[in-house]
This record gives sequence, structure tokens and C-alpha cells, in this order.
Amino acid sequence: MLLASLDPATVAAGHDVGDAVRIGGTTLSRSDLVGAATSVAERVGGAQLVAVLAKPTATTVLAVTGCLIAGVPFVPVPPDVGAVERHHLLTDSGAQAWLGELPDDQGEPALPHVPVRLHARSWHRYAEPSPRAAAMVMYTSGTTGLPKGVPISRAAVAADVDALARVWQWTSEDTLVHGLPLSHVHGLVLGLLGSLRVGSRFVHTGKPTPAAYAEAGGSLYFGVPTVWSRVVAERDAAVALSSARLLVSGSASLPVPVFDELVRLTGHAPVERYGSTESLITLSTLADGERRPGWVGLPLAGIDTRIVDDIGAEVARDGETIGRLEVRGPTVFDGYLNRPDATAEAFGADGWYRTGDVAVVDGDGMHRIVGRESVDLIKSGGFRVGAGEIEAVLLGHPGVDEVAVVGVPDDDLGQRIVAYVVGEAEPQALIDYVAQQLSVHKRPREVRLVDGLPRNAMGKVLKKELMT
Repeated sequence: MLLASLDPATVAAGHDVGDAVRIGGTTLSRSDLVGAATSVAERVGGAQLVAVLAKPTATTVLAVTGCLIAGVPFVPVPPDVGAVERHHLLTDSGAQAWLGELPDDQGEPALPHVPVRLHARSWHRYAEPSPRAAAMVMYTSGTTGLPKGVPISRAAVAADVDALARVWQWTSEDTLVHGLPLSHVHGLVLGLLGSLRVGSRFVHTGKPTPAAYAEAGGSLYFGVPTVWSRVVAERDAAVALSSARLLVSGSASLPVPVFDELVRLTGHAPVERYGSTESLITLSTLADGERRPGWVGLPLAGIDTRIVDDIGAEVARDGETIGRLEVRGPTVFDGYLNRPDATAEAFGADGWYRTGDVAVVDGDGMHRIVGRESVDLIKSGGFRVGAGEIEAVLLGHPGVDEVAVVGVPDDDLGQRIVAYVVGEAEPQALIDYVAQQLSVHKRPREVRLVDGLPRNAMGKVLKKELMT
């Protein structure tokens, strides 16, 4: 059973937990989850796919859980998504209805609404769907165009959570705390679904503030580098986490100074891990192993990795030689939704998934991610943002003639999104324009007006000259 801790027989046998989930001011016991989510399952049973506005609320938890019980795939829609991107997510995925909360402005397409009733209960038993069936369709931004849909199977979720539970020594005795978005792998698959499979308590803090983390009293904490950099900047909050068992960092590279400060203030060397929407988590350092700053660890159970050069030959595992990271295993997706061209580009002829990242591996199998093959994928505040997507929106503004978007180093965000614009427009107006069209976190933090963009003889913009 995918959500093992919600097996009605287990709950009925007395293995209930008084506060299995705490989120948005609501506390749900395990029997609350089973009863209310099964009621949701009855309302959506038979649907092909529904959309869930992924706010950090009990409604979202029950919507997601109900879909998994019924075997109905869902698409988690970021609550800060802009009109253009939301329209794409809904139409490309083929969502038939909104389940749970509605956006403030539904826009187009206007879908039917299926409410979630927090106090409704049902004890109907559903057969477990096929492991190969899609649990959800999650959208990920590439370097160009609109986000691509990634169907994630139930088997992939189960394999990933089980592997992480082993390497992190994650058990039903833990209380997992995080304040990350429920529209991404880190917050949704690892955080919520991981807790429901392992049986640990789950506490969502709404926002991942240092004060909220300090007050939560968890044994296991998830955060992105931006969260951890803010935690170490508030000494009292950091010291409060010293009673935790494990701190986990992911979604972007954790700066070494932040790693060192976490060790100094909390007594914990954070576990770092690596993955993607397409592969889920494939690498991690170990709860009982070496945690080396800047390194993301070893392959999880069942995962194979290789580092190859430009012609596909494996490079030396010497901790220095850089190559393209490719992976295969039970957590890797089968292909993009409605995008056979993108799927063909993502996989080699021998079936290995091309991650698009470059890395090094040492003689012990420890991996260090060096960066992207392309400069166009920006990691800002734990989010992966495609520069081309932002450029396409800005070029739709009447005051923009040319634009290049890059990520520049930022102590807090990891990378700060900066747009170089040729044209006549107010920088703040352009920032607001992007925020209205795309997710808020994809807006440029800075717009620099320039007379022209540096280009090579072929007319290609030389972005590396702008990344300062």
C-alpha cells in the first residue's frame, strides 16, 4: 500500500496518532485522515485527472490523500502561479476539475469544482491501484518554453521514500517539520507523502521561517539552502534545532559557510541530497555516514549513476574529472506528458536518463554536483527556474525589445534572477509584469536596462558575460 500508515486495518488496530498531521492551524489524527480522505476518494472516483491548488492547508492534504486512495492522478498547482502558466498546467494535463480550494481568480479554463469537506467521513475500502499508475503529474521548468509535465508513478514514490527512510533512519517515531511548497517534490513527495508512508508525524509550518522551525519541536527537518542560511542568521533559532535528530538540505547546493554554521550552532552536520522532478531523489549522504560539505552523497538503493564525457564514455571517478550525470533506476520517470520530442532528448539509446547536470565522483562513490550543462537553469531560493520562460514573457511586454535572463550569485537565494533588458520600460513594472504572468518566485529580483546584449558572431547572447 502506497500510504502504508493509513491502512484502515492498521488504524483500527489502535495504531492511531493524535497529531499525525498539523498544518494551517488544523490537526488531523490518522483516523481523521483515513475517514476524510476516503470521503474525498468517493467524490473523485472515476476521474481521469484533477487539479489541486497546493496551498499548505488541511484541505490540500485531504485532496492529495483522497486522490491516492481512489487512484486518481492529480496535478499540484502552485498557489502563486500566474495566469499564463496556470492555463498551461490545466490544459496540458487535461485536468477535469478543481479539487479542494479554488484560486482567487480561476480564469480560463473554468473547471468544475469538487469541494473537500474536512468533517466528512467514509470507511469504504478501495483496491490498491497498479504500482505503475501515475500518482500525480508534476510540472518542471526547462530552459526554454513553458513547463513540462512529469507523470510520477506510485511505484517511484514508494521506492524513493523507502530508500530515503533507510539512509536517513526515518521511522514512525520521527516528527518531520518543514515549510516548503506542496507543489514540488521536496515538500510534497518527500515531506507529506513520505510521512504518510513511513508513519511519522508531519508538521507544516506554513512558511519556513527560523522562528517557526525553532518552535515546531521536530526530530527531522527539511529545508532548502535559503532556509538554512536564514536559520543560521538567527542564532537562537539555530540553537533550538540542536535537539533534532537530522537536518536535511536539498533542491540546490548548500553553501559551505552555511553548512559550517549549522554544525557550529546546532551540532548537526546536515544531510545533503540530490534529485529532480524526473528522477525524484537519487543521491544522498547518510545519517550514519560521512557528510562532506558540497557533496550530495551516494546512490540510493536500486539507483545506478554514471558520469560521461561528450561522446558518452565514462570518465574517471577521481573526485576531479567533470562529466555529465546520467541515472537509471526505479524512481526515474518514463517520459514527459505529451512531449515525445523532449522525452527522446532526455534519454540515451540505452535508457539512461540525462539529468542535464554535470558532476564529479570520487573513488568511494561520493558525488558532487558542479552545475548545469546550460547556463539557463537558475536555482533561486530552492526553486529551479528556466530563464527562457521568463524571457518569453518579458518579450511580450511592449517596452521590451531584447532580453537576457541570468542567475547571479546571491548569499541568501543561491542565485538571484536578473534580467538584462534593451528597451524603454520601468524596471519595477517589468518585475511586476512577470509576477502576474508566472509564479511569483520566477520574477526577476533586478532588471538592468542596457543599450545592447553581448553576442557572438552567430548572434547568440553571451550570457556568461552577464553573470556577475
